[in-house]
Amino acid sequence: MTKAVVLGAAGGIGQPLALLLKGNPLVSDLGLFDIVNTPGVAADLSHIATPAKVEGYLPPDDGLKKALAGADIVVIPAGVPRKPGMTRDDLFKINAGIVRDLATGIATTCPKAFILVISNPVNSTVPIVAEVLKSHGVFDPKKLFGVTTLDVVRASTFVSEIHKDLSIAPAVVVPVIGGHSGITIVPLLSQSSHPLPKITAEEHAALIKRIQFGGDEVVKAKDGAGSATLSMAYAGAEFAAKILRAVNGEKGIVAPTYINLIADKAGGDVVKKEIGQELEYFSAPVELGPEGIVKIKSIGKVTEAEQELIKAALPELAVNIETGINFIKAPKL
Repeated sequence: MTKAVVLGAAGGIGQPLALLLKGNPLVSDLGLFDIVNTPGVAADLSHIATPAKVEGYLPPDDGLKKALAGADIVVIPAGVPRKPGMTRDDLFKINAGIVRDLATGIATTCPKAFILVISNPVNSTVPIVAEVLKSHGVFDPKKLFGVTTLDVVRASTFVSEIHKDLSIAPAVVVPVIGGHSGITIVPLLSQSSHPLPKITAEEHAALIKRIQFGGDEVVKAKDGAGSATLSMAYAGAEFAAKILRAVNGEKGIVAPTYINLIADKAGGDVVKKEIGQELEYFSAPVELGPEGIVKIKSIGKVTEAEQELIKAALPELAVNIETGINFIKAPKL
């Protein structure tokens, strides 16, 4: 019996994410929360012939608390979407407050739940959630994750396109490390399960940039009508499924995710040494288990060019982390 909760369930990511979780046989209960339309989304999903019982709540009458009661896994896609010309950092002022309030609900209602943060900018919102949990004395770094799976999914898809064979896309594995915005996204193409065919240096650089800025491609194509919602929902459900499988005892599940490196001090120290900087948060491959993060794994052997990508990512990532922490810690005017 596993209860999954989606916070922001009526939005562009939340609805398809809730649909995918409703279809996951490991979910027995599905709690939905948003500021509008959640009962309707829940009623709609409840007609689907899968075992999960669905309930939707709005803010009045302790709706957030009711949605979170008994939660085992909480996925947070809540927030405003990115618009043309807007970076993930532009979203910060709006989404930071939303995430802070939802994290407070988790801390007081279901502090032992796994928390999967999708709300952008992930580089900053994950530290926000951590600081809120710390302030309530319930922070468990092994159970807090920034969902960077979309970067991995894009890398797999784009590499299969380079191979001119989309049929291999589900099997392509490309580790993506660093963070979850622009140049902080570092795809390790040298470690791809399907080595790249011979391409020019320009084509290689374009592939890296497309993985890093794939979100901009979607924002532009939607012409101001939204950002990556369906692909993000797919990626969020994929990562949630890995967590659910690990919780149910499946061994050997490894996935890149943005985490607090203290979750596995030994593994975290190795990653810090590999990247050459004392960061508190970083996206790295982790092994998952029933209690969350079992081990933070080495980023492995990287090329000189990839080392330069990591070096370029670190200053922005450090600022993003500090911004999130200061949002909670700094005295309010």
